[in-house]
Amino acid sequence: MDVNALTVDVWSDVACPWCFIGKRRLDAAVARFAHPGDVVVRYHSFQLDPSLPARSGDSERDRLMKKMGTGADAVDQMMAHVAGVGAEVGIAFAFDRVVVANTRPAHELLQLAGEHGVGPAVNEALMQAHFADGLDIGDQAVLGGIGQGAGIPGADVAEALADHRFGPAVDADIAEAARLGIHAVPFYVLGGRYGLSGAQPEEVFVEALETTWREAQAST
Repeated sequence: MDVNALTVDVWSDVACPWCFIGKRRLDAAVARFAHPGDVVVRYHSFQLDPSLPARSGDSERDRLMKKMGTGADAVDQMMAHVAGVGAEVGIAFAFDRVVVANTRPAHELLQLAGEHGVGPAVNEALMQAHFADGLDIGDQAVLGGIGQGAGIPGADVAEALADHRFGPAVDADIAEAARLGIHAVPFYVLGGRYGLSGAQPEEVFVEALETTWREAQAST
């Protein structure tokens, strides 16, 4: 990695709608940044609900009702709000199509993608599949298609998902999040020094990138 690169480490879950919104806002901020080619975004694993079964029979609405302990009206209002914010950054949330599943296999794929240098593209594809396309991101065929679509050989994806070689890397990311005191996602660490929590507005990301860059350049 270029020693002058500005790293942005992102902890997120692919089944987190605000992580999807935050990714789009960060992408837009990087595009506006004066040195976009010097920004390296690295995605790290975090599971909001590791207790979920491989495939749940619940709808996303039912899952949220159980998790929040509230009624359907409150959940519907929340999903409508998220969908409205998502539309502002080009995301067509389709919560009625979401397949509720454990995200660990998706995170194993994301770790493999990081080794191939396509972590951001795979992260985007996983969230698009989950939140907009109604695909099961715990399904091996779906994950294989996403990996291959990002340029990872299909055999590599199949082998990694079968032998779970990236399980320890997923666990290490989660442990690192705990060490840093990260309890909610998305969470961003810029240049190894500044932390931002939540799907911040694009302007906040731009300002954070500029500040981190200036300070890094001044210290070299």
